[in-house]
Amino acid sequence: MAEKKVTHQIPDVDSVPPAVTPPEHTADTTFATKPKLDDAKSRKREIPEGLWTKCPDCTELLYDKELENNLEVCMHCGYHFSISAQERIDSLLDPGCFKEMDAGLTSVDILKFTGVAKYTDKLAGYKKKTGLADAVVTGIGQIDGHSVGIGAMDFRFLGGSMGSVVGEKLTRMIEASTKGGHPVIIVSASGGARMYEGMFSLMQMAKTCAALAYHAEKRLAYISVLTHPTTAGVMASYASVGDLILAEPGAMIGFAGPRVIKDTTQAELPPGFQTAEFLIDRGLIDAIIPRKEMRDQLLNYLAFLSPKAKAA
Repeated sequence: MAEKKVTHQIPDVDSVPPAVTPPEHTADTTFATKPKLDDAKSRKREIPEGLWTKCPDCTELLYDKELENNLEVCMHCGYHFSISAQERIDSLLDPGCFKEMDAGLTSVDILKFTGVAKYTDKLAGYKKKTGLADAVVTGIGQIDGHSVGIGAMDFRFLGGSMGSVVGEKLTRMIEASTKGGHPVIIVSASGGARMYEGMFSLMQMAKTCAALAYHAEKRLAYISVLTHPTTAGVMASYASVGDLILAEPGAMIGFAGPRVIKDTTQAELPPGFQTAEFLIDRGLIDAIIPRKEMRDQLLNYLAFLSPKAKAA
């Protein structure tokens, strides 16, 4: 069988359509410009400051007004934000009953401490920033009519560190409560003793504990409330000698940092060993109480420990 010969026809050149040529460039021809990235970003909805807060635990955006109404506790995961000393007192005491003590006491740079910044400059800066004279607010108030002496530390002021003024204000409040027959509540939030005052800061550990010992001799109750964080010299003194030791959920509680402990003991540390949840299982604290329930629980404890503290 003969093979079929395949031939390819070459098209006539004249039959090929002419190529399309671009139009001549004219001066009035305009083209759309590509938007810049900065312009695209500017179209993103801006969130005004002071309206929303991002939870550091669950990363949810929280409306500030709702967060405030919830006592600065995340509505999604229960994370407890730090609050000021005055906010703490307002959340625990009856409205309008708090009588502050020694509000004018201020720290003195007895050691003439100098470093990156002068101690006096730091004090002036934190006074302006927080509106406080030092890191604790003390006084006498009432919880549902139960008279109590109360001290609330404020972590915003130099990390809630305990200097001479903090120790003196707490001691005076404890002594006034002992004299008046009131139970004492101290809410701690501190990084420990204030290094700018050296040994004068460390002396406050003994002074506050001595005042609490005299308070206990009168068979008057002392309730210690630990919040995030409560560490070092504060935890090693008045924060850990309460008749009842309470804590907020997730609070960091301990003496030294994990690295220091590991280097000293040469041992592997269990995860979360400085949290309230870990310590309650080991008997260091008596109860973990969410912030919104703290006032009611304190009232129950006061009714049991100090029934005579009910105001007339």
